[in-house]
Amino acid sequence: MTDALPPAVLVERRGHILILTINRPEARNAVNAAVHVGLGTALEEAEADPEVRAVIVTGAGDQAFCAGADLKAVARGERLEPEDRDQRAWGFAGFVRHPISKPLIAAVNGFALGGGTELALACDIVVAADHAQFGLPEVKRGIIAAAGGAFRIVQQLPRKVAMEILLTGEPIPAQRALELGFANRVVPLDALMDTAIDFAERIAANAPLAVQASKRIGMGIAEGRIASDDEHWEANRRETRMVFTSEDSREGPRAFAEKRQPVWKAR
Repeated sequence: MTDALPPAVLVERRGHILILTINRPEARNAVNAAVHVGLGTALEEAEADPEVRAVIVTGAGDQAFCAGADLKAVARGERLEPEDRDQRAWGFAGFVRHPISKPLIAAVNGFALGGGTELALACDIVVAADHAQFGLPEVKRGIIAAAGGAFRIVQQLPRKVAMEILLTGEPIPAQRALELGFANRVVPLDALMDTAIDFAERIAANAPLAVQASKRIGMGIAEGRIASDDEHWEANRRETRMVFTSEDSREGPRAFAEKRQPVWKAR
């Protein structure tokens, strides 16, 4: 008899705060189907529970917040999404197309590249450890930041800076993210969770219905969706279909695995 696998997402209740921890440090907290279901289900429960007033999302360990999609799982033939259609509608990691009224705080405990940055972009507040890095390196692999990153980075940062991050694929350190307004606080790792919890407690001390209504107005959330994002997601779907079926999209990961420079053919 084999030991049961640890849960992919740890859920901890601390007063009015829900703390969600992606619990795959051996895989740099990369997202697989179990993470998708774990995060998405926890968001559903947080939204339905009137006693939850703020949610913190972080990663296990001190190296990675989230390394994006679990490409090793893909290589093994595993799906990164669950079979359930309603759960798939939550988007990458059960998170990026899953707006809720409760404020979301990212406690970024290490590098957050690709999908990790896209998770942070989907949160309302970002607290980062001083060794954290953010970036959307997909173009270096022949693909695009298809989990909201390609449009949210431009919405949330000055356009020219956002385009530099998006088109070069190069990461930025936490301090630069703070200067740009991408991060709200940058602190030493040992102060990260205390800082995130302090944010959550200050939010939770306010009138919950007023906080939730304020978030819905500010983010344009109605009936569980952000209508203004629909056009972006449609463009995302159209472009993803083209890019992810290209020769370059296969060359990028192959070159990365073989530790060589990719040879792009623009087809």
